[in-house]
Amino acid sequence: MCRNILIFLKVKILFLIFIFLFSQQLLFAQNIEIKSLRVYSSEDQREFPIINLSDPNHKEITVEFDVQSQFIPNINLVFKFCDSQWIPYNNAFLTNPIYNTEHNLLFDRLPSTVRGARFHYSGTFPNNNVTFPFSGKWKFYLVDTQNRDLIYGTGKFYVINPEVKLNVQLSKEGSEGDLPGLAALRRTIVMSSGFTLPDSLFPANVMQVEIITNRKFNYPIIIDRNSYTAERFYEWNASNKFSFTARNIRPGNEYRQTDTRDIGKYNSSTVNAKFGDIETSNFFTRGRRDYDGGSLLLNYRNENADYMNVVFKLRPPENIKSPIYLVGSFNDWTVSPDYEMFDDNGLMNISVRLKRGVYDYQYVTGDVINNKIENIEWEILEGNFWETQNDYSIFLFYRTVEKGGYDKIIGYKKIKSGAL
Repeated sequence: MCRNILIFLKVKILFLIFIFLFSQQLLFAQNIEIKSLRVYSSEDQREFPIINLSDPNHKEITVEFDVQSQFIPNINLVFKFCDSQWIPYNNAFLTNPIYNTEHNLLFDRLPSTVRGARFHYSGTFPNNNVTFPFSGKWKFYLVDTQNRDLIYGTGKFYVINPEVKLNVQLSKEGSEGDLPGLAALRRTIVMSSGFTLPDSLFPANVMQVEIITNRKFNYPIIIDRNSYTAERFYEWNASNKFSFTARNIRPGNEYRQTDTRDIGKYNSSTVNAKFGDIETSNFFTRGRRDYDGGSLLLNYRNENADYMNVVFKLRPPENIKSPIYLVGSFNDWTVSPDYEMFDDNGLMNISVRLKRGVYDYQYVTGDVINNKIENIEWEILEGNFWETQNDYSIFLFYRTVEKGGYDKIIGYKKIKSGAL
């Protein structure tokens, strides 16, 4: 009898220990905060995140981020192949199960002087553990090693192996239609992408052309074969020659930049994005050359590479009545309610926690309709100039029947505007 009681007590104690450790693990996981998450091609932080198997200088991507956590985090990096809408496939032939995860990421400790984060990770892919066998859109997920449903962060990139050569032409025109009276907003670009389909591919399977301006992944310009408008249309000779055209593309302006690397000027925990300045509209002012939507952060080994509250201040024109949002390389160029600026007696402001570095950003307006931000105006506070230098990444999608069928990128071209 006593022996049975002892066994019961031991089992109960082990169970309680297990529960305690599990709860502690969940507690630590909840305290993990990912910061400065970036993905870029090769080793240049400012590069568009793409693996181009036909280009020896762009055959890998780098994933990099900091972590604020009391203990070394237990994180896996999971890669998933996606369709043209960034939705991951569940098809077993496309999930690449053996080579889709980097397990138990190895972290470096940040210098003890750094405020705002304790650990740093940087990894280059593909490697021995991770491969990208399909041409198309890919996402990665930072997940807890014990619970893949617990996601700390995500990122997007492209993998391409071009089979079709794209011939892209740009021209400028003054847009028509019901537009505001401000003449600057009528400066637009026409972009045509022509190509000849190889005999090995089927014309009926050609899907669409997608254009990404700089790094605005969430706001693509899409020319779809299933829709035809005066601004987005395609031509086909009923054989193997295609041309996809997009009109009314506003070039915008060079992005604004904040540079907080100078510790002599930016030496407190809270600083202004523009040293000593309050910003105003750039509608009539051409900006200086930028990073095409990218950022350049201090090396994680730098003892001054800490985080500060960066305050953005804007005094908009009186005719701007819509809410104003801050977008930039620090929030993946997403117009989000979290980045709506606050009105302080006509001075719009917002504070963002950023690591020391250089960031491209801009101000946009939009209206909240049915809990969504609609009528986004990218140029009304920033200006619109044909001379603006933008990177345009053009992708040709094809509905292949390989591996059960997926949205395959068969053509790619990167061009830089500004010489029109």
